[in-house]
Amino acid sequence: MAQHQIDRLDKKILQLISQDARIPFLEVARECNVSGAAIHQRIQKLRNTGIIKGSEFVIDTYKVGFQTCAYIGIILNDIKMFTAVVDELKKVPEVVECHYATGKYSMFVKIYAKDNRHLLQIILDRLTLIPGIEHTETFQISLDEIFRRQLSAFEIDSTVDVIDED
Repeated sequence: MAQHQIDRLDKKILQLISQDARIPFLEVARECNVSGAAIHQRIQKLRNTGIIKGSEFVIDTYKVGFQTCAYIGIILNDIKMFTAVVDELKKVPEVVECHYATGKYSMFVKIYAKDNRHLLQIILDRLTLIPGIEHTETFQISLDEIFRRQLSAFEIDSTVDVIDED
């Protein structure tokens, strides 16, 4: 397991880019009082160690017609099927998150659907047909996303264990 020390500059960089992934490196450099090259090198190092996993645009799901957000617990009939089930869940575009879990459910998924009927269709026609899934339980439907954010860089421990997932 590799280890990377996150210093004050790394924390400031992470704070700035987590607020706006499109912020120019030169603006980050100005905010941090270092050169643009230094920022470029630091961000590359943070990417190479896996601390930064990419950047994204956030789509307003409601505005593109996906008005139902549901959280579903999945019980597997055999935990050895976990990887195969995950591979099949990745093929369902409405499944936007999948978490390995403890307790009653083997995993939790977050799904966006056009409406409740579409959600039912996804559950009946897609999820329940995946080999290895014994049972699903929709336990929450989100009425509205109030906020979403990245972990604040200032809350990150100064020593981060980086696990190579490849």
